[in-house]
Amino acid sequence: MRKLSRNRRGITPVLSSLLLTVIAVAGMSIAITATYVITDGLHDNMGERLIVEDVWFAPGEVSLYLRNVGKVSVKVDAVYVNRLDQSFDALDLEQGEHGWLNVTCSWSANSVYEIKVVTGRGTIVADYYMSPF
Repeated sequence: MRKLSRNRRGITPVLSSLLLTVIAVAGMSIAITATYVITDGLHDNMGERLIVEDVWFAPGEVSLYLRNVGKVSVKVDAVYVNRLDQSFDALDLEQGEHGWLNVTCSWSANSVYEIKVVTGRGTIVADYYMSPF
């Protein structure tokens, strides 16, 4: 009888180790699921890339030549010139497409302008451009 009672003392550490293993596996499963849910929503944002290839200053407007080099379609949502919201012709670009974005804006010769293009997913493309003489 005494031998059996000695062996029972080893059951508690085994059960606690098993319980800790189950808790650790469940915790990691929750962490992996949360990571997947969070990063899945960022996939489209990370796949959106837009570049400005050329800028032309014409009387009363600025024209930007844009190219979609990302993995998803792009819709231009806003254009800012020197931090002021400007009106523009709507532009949607599918993957690999390019096109002109015409922005209604008055400008002065030989001046620097900050032009910022914002897409529907929140991607921002901004740079400084100098108007011609």
